[in-house]
Amino acid sequence: MKRYLLFLLIAVLLAACNAGTAPNVSQTPTVEVAAAPSPNPTATATITPTPRPDARARAEDFLNAWKADDYAAMYELLSAESQATQTLEDLTNHMRGVAIEAALESIDYEILAVEETESQADARYRVTFHSNLVPEFSDETGMTLVQENGDWRVKWEDTLVMSPLSGANYLSMNRDDYTPDRGVIYDRNGEVMAGQSDVYAVGLDMFAFDPEFSEPVINTLARLSGEPARNIEERIKAAIANATQYLAFGEYPGSRGMAFEGALNGLSGATWNAYGSRYYFGSPYFGSAPHVIGYVGQMAAEQVDAYRLLGFRKDELIGQSGLEKWAEAALLGKRGGALYVRDENHQVTQTLAENPAVASQNITTTLDMDLQIGVQEAMSGLPGAVVVLERDTGRVLAMASSPTFNPNGFNPVSINSFTELNDLNNPLRPLYNRATQGQYPLGSVFKIISMAAALESGIFSPESTYDCGYLFTDVPGVRKQDWTYEHFLEDGETQPSGLLSLPQGLIRSCNPWFYHIGQVLYDSGRPNDIANMARAFGLGSPTGIQGVEELPGNVPDPVSIEDALDLATGQSTLQVTPLQVARFIAAVGNGGTLYTPQVIERIAPTNGEPSFIFEPQVTGSLPVTTDTLKTIQDAMLGVTTSRSPEGTAELVFRGMRYPVYGKTGTAQTGVAPHAWFAAFTDAGDPNRPDIAVAVIAENAGEGSEWAAPIARRIIELYFQGRPGKLYPWEESYGVWATPEPPEQEQEEEATEEP
Repeated sequence: MKRYLLFLLIAVLLAACNAGTAPNVSQTPTVEVAAAPSPNPTATATITPTPRPDARARAEDFLNAWKADDYAAMYELLSAESQATQTLEDLTNHMRGVAIEAALESIDYEILAVEETESQADARYRVTFHSNLVPEFSDETGMTLVQENGDWRVKWEDTLVMSPLSGANYLSMNRDDYTPDRGVIYDRNGEVMAGQSDVYAVGLDMFAFDPEFSEPVINTLARLSGEPARNIEERIKAAIANATQYLAFGEYPGSRGMAFEGALNGLSGATWNAYGSRYYFGSPYFGSAPHVIGYVGQMAAEQVDAYRLLGFRKDELIGQSGLEKWAEAALLGKRGGALYVRDENHQVTQTLAENPAVASQNITTTLDMDLQIGVQEAMSGLPGAVVVLERDTGRVLAMASSPTFNPNGFNPVSINSFTELNDLNNPLRPLYNRATQGQYPLGSVFKIISMAAALESGIFSPESTYDCGYLFTDVPGVRKQDWTYEHFLEDGETQPSGLLSLPQGLIRSCNPWFYHIGQVLYDSGRPNDIANMARAFGLGSPTGIQGVEELPGNVPDPVSIEDALDLATGQSTLQVTPLQVARFIAAVGNGGTLYTPQVIERIAPTNGEPSFIFEPQVTGSLPVTTDTLKTIQDAMLGVTTSRSPEGTAELVFRGMRYPVYGKTGTAQTGVAPHAWFAAFTDAGDPNRPDIAVAVIAENAGEGSEWAAPIARRIIELYFQGRPGKLYPWEESYGVWATPEPPEQEQEEEATEEP
């Protein structure tokens, strides 16, 4: 018996040891064994339940989607019942409407509590609203979540956005009483260039116009506009010939319009309308410096919501270009507002937040409005650009791009708006600012830089000479012409310039002299000297002017001898802007200092401390010696005064009362060349600081024939306040001479000559 019991005990122990590894065929399969194995285990299985959804997390998801303006995500979290009563578009419009009316910049939230039952949860939270118009404010509200398909979904109620928005209540922002007047833009003398005014828009309805009564119409419009009667007559004749329905004759400040209202009344075809608006003073046809001042216009449809969020009324005019756009924040001041909750009867039930407006700032520019208008008129009829800088400071006194445009035409209230905006559909692109964005070859004005590089190289001196003939053939296989040869082919008389010193080469603008410089520097292992000098003169990079868009131009490094020859005369792939040219010409005149051009003199509220005051900004110095600079200056004076050798602009500036240091340029384009003239004055008048001028007339011809006369007029306008010498192409100031018809008999006789 004892032996039997011992065997039985051993068997039990062995069974216990093998129970963890040996299968138990009678055991029911389990997902998880809850207890450690035993000699006689009992199967215990536990099924892991699906996690219960978190109502708080769903509330956070909804509020985070709102914070991110993700209205589609908000809609996805709505209950089926809520989605059945409104579309995604409905929710989007509601949420966007709240944001726009409150001028919301952003929101923040804090969940305060979540109470949850088996089928429903209530979340309480605080939303802080950050508005662009009123101080931030907070609201405590809540949302209800319901169980759907094992998850929580939000039950839509208007109050989950803001607790007062129950029933027919809605948000209402008072913007009108909290919007400061837009700031005024002045010229340097305090003359208004852009500001609020009563305006008269005047035009001529050609369908109602009777040509038999044209004389009083022409005379009245000439007196009103200041435009020569001859030009008005030509416009009317052209309109009749082309069956034009309507002619715009500009916008005028209220005082002038009222003074002529009686004279206009009853005139054949004359029409006008009066309105109050932002008005651009100056010329009735193009204001003053429209490419610098810019203009305001209606918001584009796609801009409305963005501007409404910033606090604008949707009917407001906004800055679209120039200083109007660049300085909009200063010109607008800081808007305020009062945000209300109103009931179905539109009565205020609650004021949520209120903030006063901060006055706008006014801008005083560096521009001289009288000079600016004169410069614009000086370019009339010629595409191109003019820049006038105060030589020793960098102030922009005038900047004109032609053809120009009428900034008042962007006001849809004007009866002229359609016509004036239609005039912008012009292949010459009137809105394009040629003064800062036009990129052109510079032609012979660039010889100033080539001369500087030559003198600074040590290879050339002021006494260096070169025989300037009709042709340049010093490089085998290359044949280039001087301008004297082209004139000889036309008139049969013009002679080559002959032996010239380097300064005389600039005075005569001898192409072969400068081809020679390009060749010698290239062959001497200094191929980039001229390009590097050009960059040091500020070409090939932006000037840094603020408020006006500009392009950098291009200064190439020569990759061949022909590139070097072309660059030395301002051709190759060289590209410059008129502003860059005026800037380096000013530096040549002021002793070598490059200033950043500036158009802002002062920014300040009407009664308050200025936020900006002009100070000259030095950005570099010309890398030339005093002797080199003096040699260049003397040669530039010779361009306008020397008779032996004859300066290329001497005839144009003969009799000029003020010292003018200039350089002509004729830049080849493949078609008609661009006419250039650049100059600085050295009058030393304490009341009229000296200036630098750059003029380009696109595809007009030679610089001495077209650009130099324009520059002379601008200098006369600046120092004298009136034009002096007529242009060769003028019959009277502002009136182009009518070309004489060819003499038929002489032409016939010429064809009969052997």
